[in-house]
Amino acid sequence: MNNTEMLKQIKLFLFDMDGTLYLGNTLFPFTKELLSTIKASGKRYLFMTNNSSKSVADYVKKLKSLGIEATADDFITSAQATAYYLKKNYKDATLYVMGTESLKNELKTEGFEITEDLEKVDLIVLGFDTELTFKKLEDVSKLLLTRDIPYIATNPDLVCPTEFGSVPDCGSVSIMLENVSGKKPLFIGKPSPLMPNLAMDKWGVSPDQTAVIGDRIYTDIKSGIAAGAHSILVLSGETTKEILEASKDKPELVIPDCSYIIDAIK
Repeated sequence: MNNTEMLKQIKLFLFDMDGTLYLGNTLFPFTKELLSTIKASGKRYLFMTNNSSKSVADYVKKLKSLGIEATADDFITSAQATAYYLKKNYKDATLYVMGTESLKNELKTEGFEITEDLEKVDLIVLGFDTELTFKKLEDVSKLLLTRDIPYIATNPDLVCPTEFGSVPDCGSVSIMLENVSGKKPLFIGKPSPLMPNLAMDKWGVSPDQTAVIGDRIYTDIKSGIAAGAHSILVLSGETTKEILEASKDKPELVIPDCSYIIDAIK
């Protein structure tokens, strides 16, 4: 099967966002046509992101500001996957959340109690925290050093792409905390297959009808491979040809950017 035939059989496109459909606050010029072409072809797309600094409502606003209309049903996020995992495994836990107010509100909406009283904490949640303070670093360091409690993180991304380069993401902060405590979190987001599996279950499609598209091998591509779906790497974000060549994990398809998909499925 050639690449065009493979793309034509896809019914569900799971798109990473930053570095794939936009960069920072700049929408790629092909994105609107790409999404409208998928819809016109009777196919479905979802936005699947490891970035837990924003809630689904925030992402709806973000895309609207970029000219893309979306609803909450168009997203699968690491914050949602974290809430799903917590409800399944720690439904009564009181959380210390080292994350943004958006992440805290999303977890509160799912029924979790969040506290800064370290004596009451049952579980630590680490997210991509664009509101990071030294107090949070100190609190989590103390919890990790003095308590034996579950410790999870929304995503292992080392950096988050921006228009000027990158900033440290959740994975980099987890390394700082590992240097302090010797402890690693359980990562929930990509490369775990949890998010693509949730999406496939929700929309009733099989792995061979699903494609995970993103700019990072160690999260997006590994997630697609782990879920048994098609994996498509774009070179419009973090991954360079040199990184690709050095990686032991190889995507099924490599394209310069998502504009390639438009002609293939028309």
